[in-house]
Amino acid sequence: MKFAIQINASPYQSNAGYSAYQFIKAALSQGHEIFRVFFYYDGVYHAFKYATPPDDELQFTAQWSALARLHQLDLVVCISAAQRRGLLHGDEGKRQGKQDNDLAEGFRISGLGQWVEATLEADRFIVFG
Repeated sequence: MKFAIQINASPYQSNAGYSAYQFIKAALSQGHEIFRVFFYYDGVYHAFKYATPPDDELQFTAQWSALARLHQLDLVVCISAAQRRGLLHGDEGKRQGKQDNDLAEGFRISGLGQWVEATLEADRFIVFG
């Protein structure tokens, strides 16, 4: 089965992102495909390169980056939601005259077109948060 996942919740105010992460790991271990993971609303906080939670807490951004690297996952961050929350990637930062590139490894910025494509291509579309 081919899944598309949407994550709407911040990693530090909800367990939704962690639940999505665990679901994806379980689905992959059973041979399912993850077409895309789309981070929307406060879910974009999973993609901040410079997030530095305390050492005794889960390192969500690093976990997502490692999972993407291991399984070639498409981790897409909504550009509008990201900009509203101060997450800039290199091209957008330059366009706005800033030097920022806040996007963590393994994530990419895109728009709602990628979300629509995911809903059409996947057998199941699941929203967390």
